[in-house]
Amino acid sequence: MDDRGKTQDRTNDRKLIRRMLEFAKPYWFYFVISLILIFTITGASLARPYLTKVGIDKYINGVVKSTMSIEEARHGIWTLGIMFLVLIIVEFILGYLQRYILELTGKKIIYNIRERIFNHVQHLPLSFFDKMAAGRIVTRVTNDPETINEMFSGVLVGFIRSMVEMIAIIIVMFRLSSRLTTVSFMVLPLIVVATIIFRRTARKVWQMIRTKLAEINAFLAEHIAGIGIIQAFNMQDRKAQEFDKVNREYFDAHMKSVKVFGIFRPFMDVVETLGMALLLWYGGRSILAGALEFGTLYMFVDYIGRFYWPIRELTEQFNTLQNSIVSAERVFNLLDQEVEPRIEGTIPDYDNMVGEIEFKNVWFAYIDENWVLKDISFKIKPGESAAFVGATGAGKTSIINLLCGFYEHQRGEILIDGVDIRDIGKEKLRQNIGLVLQDVSLFSGDIATNIKLFEPDISMEEVVKASKHVNAHEFISKLYGAYDHEIGEGGTTLSVGQRQLISFARALIRNPKILVMDEATSHVDTETEELIQDALINLMKGRTTIAVAHRLSTIQNADKIILIHRGRIREMGNHQELLSRRGLYYNLYRLQYDPEYKVG
Repeated sequence: MDDRGKTQDRTNDRKLIRRMLEFAKPYWFYFVISLILIFTITGASLARPYLTKVGIDKYINGVVKSTMSIEEARHGIWTLGIMFLVLIIVEFILGYLQRYILELTGKKIIYNIRERIFNHVQHLPLSFFDKMAAGRIVTRVTNDPETINEMFSGVLVGFIRSMVEMIAIIIVMFRLSSRLTTVSFMVLPLIVVATIIFRRTARKVWQMIRTKLAEINAFLAEHIAGIGIIQAFNMQDRKAQEFDKVNREYFDAHMKSVKVFGIFRPFMDVVETLGMALLLWYGGRSILAGALEFGTLYMFVDYIGRFYWPIRELTEQFNTLQNSIVSAERVFNLLDQEVEPRIEGTIPDYDNMVGEIEFKNVWFAYIDENWVLKDISFKIKPGESAAFVGATGAGKTSIINLLCGFYEHQRGEILIDGVDIRDIGKEKLRQNIGLVLQDVSLFSGDIATNIKLFEPDISMEEVVKASKHVNAHEFISKLYGAYDHEIGEGGTTLSVGQRQLISFARALIRNPKILVMDEATSHVDTETEELIQDALINLMKGRTTIAVAHRLSTIQNADKIILIHRGRIREMGNHQELLSRRGLYYNLYRLQYDPEYKVG
């Protein structure tokens, strides 16, 4: 990487750190208290070696030199012992308070970060989830905030504590003996150079580790999701070899970090030992020459040991900081994604929707100008039922996505009751649309809650009434606890048909003006389909209904059938009209019901 790239990285890191600090702003008072406690603890910690020095030089040497009686020395040492004990107790209590406040603050910050991420994710457009895997989003909400917390609870305060302790040690040492301090720190340039080299090397190694870890996570997510295909085609051995390659690269990257630490830590120990040897050599000579007291030398030895410990911590905190920066980058990349515009609409009150739907020359593409829908135009009158048919990928579901406001069309107009849906506002629009999807999403909890979708204003009587209308009440009443029956995530304890009936009740209970169904009966058996068809009669009464279906038997009674082919409307009419034209719909119908029929 050239100098420009390194400068850019450092600039980006500083920006990310500043953004992380924004999360800590509401809790600045707690950090101030924590810092005050750190200063106090550091002072108490550094006072203990000084008390030992006083005990040696004043009292022990006083007895040896006969300048003080044994009784006086004992009394003095007893007093110093009490002070020593008090300092230890003070350090323990203040250390506990400082750690508690710091952890409390960190947890509050994590709590707020997770809240912000989750709320942000809920308002992202569906197009974002087409590109971002759910597992990666879960990581952003769970693991990454924890890593960021280490920056606040470990790096930030730890850095300040280490710097305060080191500066305090240097000041105290220089005040007692500038010459001895100079000798002690003669090896400091070696430490500075080694630390700089270590940081640069460790940064490259950790970047490699993160890259290889991302590759492992991606590999695992993809292959666990496709485990059925892997087993069905006996691909286990080949995939194991592929994983071994990715895993080996991750292992090798970690071993490089082990080598870096394996060199740096022993080198630091050697330098510290060298500094200690210089101190003992010079201090010993000074004692023999009568220019230095033994207690002072002891205190310097203690301080030197304390001085090198923060240096080791600062070096290791660099790795924590790098991990925090990477996690912060991922979190902020997510938070920087533009949310779905919360458009209130230009019409202040749109509660009296009738349900007329019209597409005028609508063009739509998920990516650039790879058009999925091309010049789509149709009109559905209030109370009419319309069905969209066509091959997979023709654009049927895309029409529903546009109608519900999940995506924005690039050209043309989409009107409801003659009003552009952009003027209605998405929240009001979706309040008037009942959506029943092919794959029903049920949440952990009871059945009643899943029908109400956590809406407290919906009564239990309304839940039961809606369930009866869609033929769901019979099977629900037979479950243990009936409407209080607890279902697991995704409703896996219920059959596909039962989940679908619950989704019908969920749609009906909100009394929507427009009912939208996307392949609502594609996964159910014939008996359940008949039950669902009966439920649909009640569900569709008085509502404009749009259905997407592959089974033509489910939409033969629709007022209007629209056949989509390669993003364009090719045929439109009712069932009999389209059959009489003997066109694409006729061919599709014959293919489904006549096994010997072939398109000529």
